Amino acid sequence: MRLALGKSWKPCWSRKEEIKRFAEKYNVPFVDADYDMEKWFERTEGMEFDRERGRRCTVCFDMRFERTALYAYENGFKVFTSSMGISRWKNFIKVNDSGIRAAQRYPSLIYWAYNWRKKGGSQRMIEIAKRERFYQQEYCGCAHSLRDTNQRRKEQGREMVKFFF
Repeated sequence: MRLALGKSWKPCWSRKEEIKRFAEKYNVPFVDADYDMEKWFERTEGMEFDRERGRRCTVCFDMRFERTALYAYENGFKVFTSSMGISRWKNFIKVNDSGIRAAQRYPSLIYWAYNWRKKGGSQRMIEIAKRERFYQQEYCGCAHSLRDTNQRRKEQGREMVKFFF
């Protein structure tokens, strides 16, 4: 599957590929702990038209953190965190709450709840994204958010984000 905006296209997995590239550049190990997309659709059934940052997002965060916490626990990590909360598309309180819930499943595992937006974090993210030429999209990444983004783009007379299979 490929994702395209206008005439240019990017693989839909490009954000992950960019993180892999970034981690390799700085010699940081990368672990791919993806979740099952079919399970995501099952768990979010009935929430297809929920607003962004609503309960569908919480379900998504929970799924991601459940997988991450399991990996952390099985591999002897004491602490884990996420930079998802820095995104303007995410509610960082919900992100951190999901991380804390996931960590509570395992003895002595801690989720480091941090507001990455403070102390210039958002500006730093923008600087790094520009310097590294990271692909930036204007939706969270889920199919329902893409649908809503395309509706807004259509209403604004802008080209829609398209998928090619």
